[in-house]
Amino acid sequence: MNIKRKSFIRKSDSYKIGHWRQYPPGTTTIASFFESRGGVFPEVTFFGLQYILKRHFEGKVVTKKDIAEAKRYFKRHFGNATLFNEAGWRRIVEVHGGRLPLVIHALPEGTTVPTRNVLITVENTDPELPWLTNYAETILSQVWYPLTVATQSRYMQKLIEKYLEETGDPSLISFKLHDFGYRGSTSDESAGIGGAAHLVNFRGTDNLSAIDVVADYYGEEMAGFSIPASEHSTMTSWGRDHEEDAYRNMLAVFPKGLISVVSDSYDIFHACKNIWGKSLKNEVLDRDGVLVIRPDSGHPVKVVLRVVKILGKAFGTTLNDKGYKMLHPKIRIIQGDGIDCVMLEKILEAMKKAGWSADNIAFGSGGGLLQKVNRDTEKCAFKCSAAEREGIWRDVKKDPITDHGKVSKAGRLALVKFIHEDGEEYRTVREEEMDAMQNELITVFKNGKILIDQTFAEIRKRAAQ
Repeated sequence: MNIKRKSFIRKSDSYKIGHWRQYPPGTTTIASFFESRGGVFPEVTFFGLQYILKRHFEGKVVTKKDIAEAKRYFKRHFGNATLFNEAGWRRIVEVHGGRLPLVIHALPEGTTVPTRNVLITVENTDPELPWLTNYAETILSQVWYPLTVATQSRYMQKLIEKYLEETGDPSLISFKLHDFGYRGSTSDESAGIGGAAHLVNFRGTDNLSAIDVVADYYGEEMAGFSIPASEHSTMTSWGRDHEEDAYRNMLAVFPKGLISVVSDSYDIFHACKNIWGKSLKNEVLDRDGVLVIRPDSGHPVKVVLRVVKILGKAFGTTLNDKGYKMLHPKIRIIQGDGIDCVMLEKILEAMKKAGWSADNIAFGSGGGLLQKVNRDTEKCAFKCSAAEREGIWRDVKKDPITDHGKVSKAGRLALVKFIHEDGEEYRTVREEEMDAMQNELITVFKNGKILIDQTFAEIRKRAAQ
């Protein structure tokens, strides 16, 4: 099957096709912005725009052939050919070489700022094409997904880090939350984008698509790491009567390093007490590496507490320098079922109350990490804020009487950083209010060219601040 390349013309909502006729006469420039208007988390970690720009905006994205095809396409779609702006798209090809005459400023990726601040601004650079600014809204707005995953992942990171600081070793944080979300994502692309956002904060992943996105769009050859691990098919294929053989095989074929073995195929408590804790105990202790036991069913809090207690009794425990119990260093647990922000905290708090260090456990998250989010999680929106008409800039804003939470900002906007005795404060201002302050939004795209290629190492460094 020959799948045709999709031009930029068709990367928008249907109703935007006719918007070129709807602006006031004499309009030459439209200025718009993207922000989080609030939401579940009070701050957002910005990430994912570079992927979108490289994939959809960079270089020659419109051709004469695209225009001809789009003209036929929209005639069928709308039932007439008058809505399609053929002349405008021809100008993009003939005057701009098929490149988009837009300028985009954005927060450096990996930066965390309070919600209700401008994250991206967009303006057209050709006064004949003011409609192009908001034509780009559809694709640009999809940055909501990676920034929301990056934000949620960071929140989970800070949560785990808190318990590590209280009960154990904070230096272990990088591998405490593993991405299990590939199979539960809506597509290979969404798995890659969301998984890459998670890797801003952590190093552990089973999401190969995420690694590819980071390599291809952010220049990091290997951003995530994993270990040999079993699944139920490999364990249950041995049969219930040979469960012990299945586990023994894992120890034999992976004689060194970390391995993870799912152990709830039949009876997780029997497996921990009698198989791992008795029959295979010496083999576990003699092995040159760490066995990570994975429960995968039942109520996560109850199961984790019972499992860690059984393993502690079977293999022995010690107290760390903070007074919390540690399993034998050859044994750890990973809980990968039912993990989201709420359950994560419940497990860690229950372990702390029971006297267990958070060092004993790692987590895997799939749907709770990559899928339990939407555009309203952080109330992301793209709005027009100013219009230049006949040489004069005019404020534009939305101010619905029915929902004051949707009042939008007006003017050509900038993001500045105030330094005071209590620290730093980001604040959105009008460009004319900046005075001598620096705009924290940097020019990332202009007229078809990406001006700054941010590396993943740089992004991770910002996110760690």
